[in-house]
Amino acid sequence: MAEIESRMEKTVNALKEEYNSIRTGRANASILDRVRVDYYGTPTPINQVGTISIPDARSIVISPFDKSVLGDIEKAIQKAELGLNPGNDGKVIRISIPPLTADRRKELVKQAKTTAENYRTTIRNIRRDGNDDLKKQQKAGEITEDQLKTETDKLQKLTDKYIDEINKVYDSKEKEIKKKKKKWIHWNWTSLKFLFMLESSWMGMEDGQRKEICSEQMDTMKA
Repeated sequence: MAEIESRMEKTVNALKEEYNSIRTGRANASILDRVRVDYYGTPTPINQVGTISIPDARSIVISPFDKSVLGDIEKAIQKAELGLNPGNDGKVIRISIPPLTADRRKELVKQAKTTAENYRTTIRNIRRDGNDDLKKQQKAGEITEDQLKTETDKLQKLTDKYIDEINKVYDSKEKEIKKKKKKWIHWNWTSLKFLFMLESSWMGMEDGQRKEICSEQMDTMKA
């Protein structure tokens, strides 16, 4: 049973790693985890051929240890189909992370949902392997029928546990993908003075005057 649980745990961890490669509009070095660079004929993780830094929320910079592999790094990122366009200035690789559109967010949620279901299937296949093994043991006289039932129940509980973990990982990723940066209205001193003025003179204005003043001031606050 320990081996079965170990396989299920590794499955959940594999899902987390795969989700790391799904970009969500913010720069994150983990989106490059699955990129492999052809380094002198050997597929090599990108973080082993250079340092990866995040100078701001929309940029990733890769500084190779060996400048001769700049082109190979650039090609590897392009082949990874991450939706990124790396730039090579002869010294480093720069990647600008474009903001996600509404349509792209929907595509990524759909992708994440499909991926989660694939991993749920893997968990169920592990359960099936465990059940088959238990039946063989019972048939060979290694365990009794009561023990078979007990172990089968334990196996189902493990399956439920790790399916639930996959659901939580998916839910978290879905929220991350859908999350949008909030837009705040800039309330400057002019805006505050407008509010104080409005309180004292609002009642004496005509409807047309009120609408015109509100419209002009909202344009100022949004600027």
